[in-house]
This record gives sequence, structure tokens and C-alpha cells, in this order.
Amino acid sequence: MKLSVLVPKQTDRLHYIFDLMLGDLLGLEYELFTDAESFVSAEGPKLNYGCDRVGQEPLQKAVNLLFERNIVEQDVKTIDFEDTKALFPVYGKETLFPFDVFAASFYLVSRYEEYLPHVCDKFGRFKAESTWMFENGMLQKPLVNIWTMKLGERLQSQYPELQLKKRIFRFLPTYDIDAAWAYKRKGFLRTSASFLKNLAARDFGLIKERHQVLFRHRRDPFDSFDMLFDLQKKYSLHPIFFILCGDYDTNDKSISIRNDAFQALIKRIGDYADVGIHPSFASYLDSEKLRVELERLSSVLNRDVTKSRQHFLRMNLPRSYQKLIELDVKEDYTMGFASQAGFRAGIADAFPFFDLENDVVTPLVVHPFALMDGTMRDYLNLDVDESFELACRLVDEVKSVNGTFIYLTHNETLGGEKRWVGWPEMYEKLIQYCLD
Repeated sequence: MKLSVLVPKQTDRLHYIFDLMLGDLLGLEYELFTDAESFVSAEGPKLNYGCDRVGQEPLQKAVNLLFERNIVEQDVKTIDFEDTKALFPVYGKETLFPFDVFAASFYLVSRYEEYLPHVCDKFGRFKAESTWMFENGMLQKPLVNIWTMKLGERLQSQYPELQLKKRIFRFLPTYDIDAAWAYKRKGFLRTSASFLKNLAARDFGLIKERHQVLFRHRRDPFDSFDMLFDLQKKYSLHPIFFILCGDYDTNDKSISIRNDAFQALIKRIGDYADVGIHPSFASYLDSEKLRVELERLSSVLNRDVTKSRQHFLRMNLPRSYQKLIELDVKEDYTMGFASQAGFRAGIADAFPFFDLENDVVTPLVVHPFALMDGTMRDYLNLDVDESFELACRLVDEVKSVNGTFIYLTHNETLGGEKRWVGWPEMYEKLIQYCLD
């Protein structure tokens, strides 16, 4: 059954957010009308999105955001709405929501505020603490999902014949492979330089550990791949591995892609799981470097690589995504914050990237992650038990809206040594909690 929607005018922004909320999330077919008489004469369930009531159909009052083309500072006022906070309030008893639910959702999903002037962190990243969601204590709520569910409930209460999509919770583990090994396969020069550095610092513990690994007396602390494959088989997981293939640099310390053992590992991973590129720190906004890294990984796998997640989560909107699109990358998994847990785009589902600069929907699909291991350990200074509690709270939020919980962790973390003692066990507990 089709939902008829009356709007003041049709725009790309409006089509985009209606497709996402009404179509993708609620599973509804809809038809837009700009002519009131045609709208009134249409049969079936209806929604009026605008400022003036037409007939007795449900009215959602609108602000101007979806009818604009420019990127300008918005008058972002905040109101309390049930158990959340919301932005873009509207007034009048007859409105379906006391805020423009479509404009508010578009503002979050499009990352509108990231196009406006802002202060970046030391890596050039937009700060989580600068978001409207963080400032209002909503970063750990998938607001777009929550609001869309409530929209579906209100429409269905008015029109019981409306059939909404039945959704299911999904757990998607993802692994960033910044360096496959801590000591192995580094080459003579890198190994010698590291040895001399440790010797100068009189760090005899690291010297001993490196010696034991290189002479095969102990496992390399980053080599957790057998465990990952075992977990994948045990729990029927469908993970994605993102592999760094850039040249060695200050912030890119991966194994050389020319190394036979590294190539063999990549092929082995590709036999068991999906593989994406982990664009290097140095490739940030550099199309040529990114193209080379994609070609390297594709050559090893002997297939196209269409998934990506930026190293250091270093992303600039819209340029980072524009460069991925130019190189035929279809899906990106960078949408999340390093310093805070939660939902950077306010949503726990994949969505098409809307390029605000060009005011157009793009073919790039964005998969937002909710939590990263380093966020808990390095930014929030949580111990293993506290990290598990935070992870479970986020899982519960995603389960409540039947979204997708994407977790980001590293092979180093799951090696379980030094500062990561106890983390492999925590990770398996988290898998069990997600699948329960």
C-alpha cells in the first residue's frame, strides 16, 4: 500500500531522507504530491509535510532545511522529546512530532555540521565533542532509527493497513590490520633500527621479546589470525578485514606489500572473509596514493576491492568520499569517532552518502560503526570490564531498533598482550552477547 505525501516542493534532499526513512527503514512505498487537490483525491494513507493543514490528514510541520540547496549555519534549537532530545522544533498541537523529524534526521545523516567551519583535532579530524549529539548527551543513541520507528508507529496507528518492514538485528565484526606482525617480516633494516632504538633506551624486555619471536620461541604478539578464523567458524561470523597497503611512514607502519608472507596472509584472509582497503595516513586526500594502494591490494587478491576504511579514521567531508567514488569504491566503513563511542551519523544502519557540496545522492554506501577498541582503552581510559559494559549498552541500543552493530577492533588488540591483556576474552564475550 502506497503512502501519499504532500510537500511544498520536491528537492533532492527531501527525496533522499524520505527514501531512507520511509523506504529503507520502514519499507513503505510512497508518492509525493505538490498539488493539494491531487493529494486530497488520492486514496489510501496520507501524510502532509509542510506548514498548513490540508483536510484531516496527519500533518508534520516542516522547517526550511530540506527545501534549501546551500550550506549555511542553521538555527539549531533543541527540545526534549520523550526519552531523547531533538532539534528543529516546530509548534502547534496538530503536528505529528513537535520537531521536524525529517529535517532533524537529514541534518544528522548528512553530517551537515561537518561542512560548516569547525576546529579539527591534531590529525585533521572532526571532533566528536563538537557534535550536537555529544553536546546534548545523544551520541550513544541511534536517533534516526528511534525517530523513524516512532514515525512508523504513529502512521500505523492512523492507518492500521500500513505494513511496515520487519527488521532484524545484525552484528558485523570488522578488523583493521595496521600491521600484521609486531616483529616478524619487517626486513633487516627495520628490524636492526628497532633493535638499536631499544638498546639505546635500555629496553631489554623488548629486545628479548623480539629475539624470541624472530627465532620462533614465542608467537608474534600481533598474530591473532588463527584465533579470528576460529571465532569466525565457531560463531558463523561474516567479518570484514581492512588491510593497510601504504608505504612505510611515520603513521603507516605496515608490512611491505612486496613481502611474500604478507601476501600469503592477505590471500588466506581473502579466502575466509571480505577484504577492504585501509587507506594509509599518507594517502589522505591524495587520489594517486589511494589508487596505488587499491591496485596493490586488488593485485594480491586478484579481484576488485570495493570496501574501505580510513587509517586513523582520517576523513574529510565531502572530499574523502568524493575520492573514493572517483576510484569506484562502493562502500565505506569510516563513519565513527576515535575519541567517543556512539553513532556519528545518528543511525545504526547503512545509508547512501549525500554530498551536500553538490546537493546530490551518491552511489557510495556508508556503514557507520558504533565502537572501536582504541576508543575505550586509549581515549576513555576504560578497563576491560568497563569496556564490556559500554559495548553492551551500545549493543542494547542497536538491538532496540533492530539495526546493525559494527564493532572495530585490531589484530594487535586480539593478540592479548601488554596493554591488551584480557581483550580477546572480552571480545568473545561481546560476540556471545550480540548473538544471544
